[in-house]
Amino acid sequence: MAGGKETPRQRMIGMMYLVLTALLALQISNQILQKFILLNDGLERTSSNYIQKNEFSLDIIASTVEQQGNNEKDLPKVAAAQQIRTKSREIYSYLEDIKQSLIQQANLKNDEGNFRTAALKNVEIPGNLFNNNRVGYEMQEKLNVYPAEINGILSSLGINSSFGDIAKDASEIDLFKNDREVNYKDYVNLNYVKSPVGAVLAILSQHQNEVLNIESEALTAITNSLGSFIFEADRLMARVAANSNVVAAGTKFEADLFIASASSGAELRMSADGRTVPVVDGFGKIEFPVAPASSYDDRGLARRTLKGEIIVPIGGVDSLISVDYEYFVAQPLIKVSSVVVSQLYAECANDLNIDVPALGNSYAPEFSVTGGQAIKGQRAGDVTIIPGRSGKVVIGVSSGGNRIGSVDYDIRPVPAPTIRAFNGDTPIDFQNPFPFPGPRSLQIRAVPEPTFAQTMSRDSNFEVTSGEVRLVRNDVPRASVRISGRNVSTTSLLAEAQAGDRLIIIINEVTRTNFQGNKIASPFNEVYSMAIR
Repeated sequence: MAGGKETPRQRMIGMMYLVLTALLALQISNQILQKFILLNDGLERTSSNYIQKNEFSLDIIASTVEQQGNNEKDLPKVAAAQQIRTKSREIYSYLEDIKQSLIQQANLKNDEGNFRTAALKNVEIPGNLFNNNRVGYEMQEKLNVYPAEINGILSSLGINSSFGDIAKDASEIDLFKNDREVNYKDYVNLNYVKSPVGAVLAILSQHQNEVLNIESEALTAITNSLGSFIFEADRLMARVAANSNVVAAGTKFEADLFIASASSGAELRMSADGRTVPVVDGFGKIEFPVAPASSYDDRGLARRTLKGEIIVPIGGVDSLISVDYEYFVAQPLIKVSSVVVSQLYAECANDLNIDVPALGNSYAPEFSVTGGQAIKGQRAGDVTIIPGRSGKVVIGVSSGGNRIGSVDYDIRPVPAPTIRAFNGDTPIDFQNPFPFPGPRSLQIRAVPEPTFAQTMSRDSNFEVTSGEVRLVRNDVPRASVRISGRNVSTTSLLAEAQAGDRLIIIINEVTRTNFQGNKIASPFNEVYSMAIR
């Protein structure tokens, strides 16, 4: 306790404060001011660690008292610990507000958030704020009331403590009390009058450290005063509690390695969120499906709290131990991979891979389709979607019986093929006359649009299934043959042909054979003219 034998941490904090105060009497160079900022950053990190430690100590006190059956002697200590935490939080926040006020008045940071060197050296603003405006004297009073209040709280519990003043005049500090040039100064004039802003920031952070250190020692004293009970732990297991079991390359893996203990002789009853948890060798096994959240934050996370309860027989009486475990449900974003991901072709086999990365190896997809059909592939996530003729396709995605969400696509009509005429394997150019008597091996082919042919090769088989080739002379039809496939017999037409005639090719229908072998006929209305010379 303060006032008795000091711990190494207390001696270090006291020495830092004395060195800091002594430096204020010297000419301060830019380099020293920068060191003050580094010192301030270190003190703020220490404060952050203190706060976490003290919050944990508070939880330990409350849970220990509860585990021990809420002993009447120890119950007031929980309230006292909470009162100490509240008072510490209030004085810490009070000092933080003063720090922020000083930063604003001194215009200490530029637009990038970096400290201005000139502002760090300013010695007028601290004097005006802490002396002229009397903020320093009010702060001194609050700082010195705090340890006295902590002593009173501990005393009410029968715990002896002697925490001393935090904000002292020069005459109360061993380093200055015999120095006639300094020992007449009060706390405010010693620390803040003619002191640069950079140094004053470090002093305020140091005071925050001292407050949190007193709180830490007070909570430790309360913890050490609690009663105890015997719980024979004869089963030990090594455990790792990681911040995350998914770690990106190049980042740190952080976890706690610890020993978990249980008693084989105790009949423990456990539950999580009201559901009974099976207990195996003294350890509860929690397992449940996680339902999607109704809303997520901008990071795609939804906060949830698991409420666990363990009933432990202590001294013949069942005692309830509770724990709240906070976890986050990640929004299971649906990722679709496909060469035709923007739109799906009507009545075609559109191959997709639908993945939900957040589910990892537990992903066991099921798909429901509105406006089409689905055929599951061999690998998880692979699915072939066959849309209807028009409208939209909505693909519902579920995993393990839990609905994840849905994706929807516009149905894109199959692009019409291009009609080409060939003499055997030689393309016919309709712009130029064909040598008399005309093509002896006429083929009419329906050539698919190149992109469609590349991405949907199983569905790009087209054929002209209805049409007519006419022999026309002076705009008067002389003879005709039907088109019912690729090869067209022109023997009868060429037998009647004369130089100067024309062959008119009329296409009425094109049929596409899809990946299932189904034939889908579509009306087609195009006419081509071939001159014979």
